[in-house]
Amino acid sequence: MPNIKSAKKRVLIIAKKNEQNRAYKTRMNHAIKKFNNAIDVNDIEGAEKLLPETMSVIDQTASKGVIHKNQAANKKSALAKRLSDVKSGKLVIVIKKDNKTIAAEKAKAAQEIRAQQKAEYQAKAAERKAARLEAEKAKLEAEQKAKKGKKKDADKKAEEPKEKKTKKTAKTEEKAESAEAPAEKPKAKRTTKKAEKPAEETPAAPEEKAE
Repeated sequence: MPNIKSAKKRVLIIAKKNEQNRAYKTRMNHAIKKFNNAIDVNDIEGAEKLLPETMSVIDQTASKGVIHKNQAANKKSALAKRLSDVKSGKLVIVIKKDNKTIAAEKAKAAQEIRAQQKAEYQAKAAERKAARLEAEKAKLEAEQKAKKGKKKDADKKAEEPKEKKTKKTAKTEEKAESAEAPAEKPKAKRTTKKAEKPAEETPAAPEEKAE
């Protein structure tokens, strides 16, 4: 550290100027980096919009004396040439992926897979629900049919006793008639037999003895 007051002041001024120059340089470098990133991503329209802005930033840094005017001119011409080469097709841009973009793409792919699996699971759940509802509906229909069948059977059973009674009465009447008819026939037969036998078996009258 110097002992003279003016020298001390000069050291402080130089430090302040260095900070200012560093700020101008970082601003210029950021503008150039932004332009180059637009070209690397193959965003030509964005690069065309950024080119005049970057050139103005380079001119400002040159006017402040941070860089030489020739250096500023070289930087501007290099940026313009790169853009024109990309437009004409002389320069083919291979899009490079850094670790951040690769990780983001992986996360996006995993998210899409999860969303697809979720959609498939929801579709299967909806199908299972529809099948369950259909099964319940079919079961209810079967139960209703069974109830109707039971009702019909009960009605038939209620009607059957009347028919059976009428049939039974008809049968009893037929039996009674059949029982009466054969009872009369044997009596007639027996009477005829008894009447015939004495006629056949009557012996001849004995002859009177004259002597």
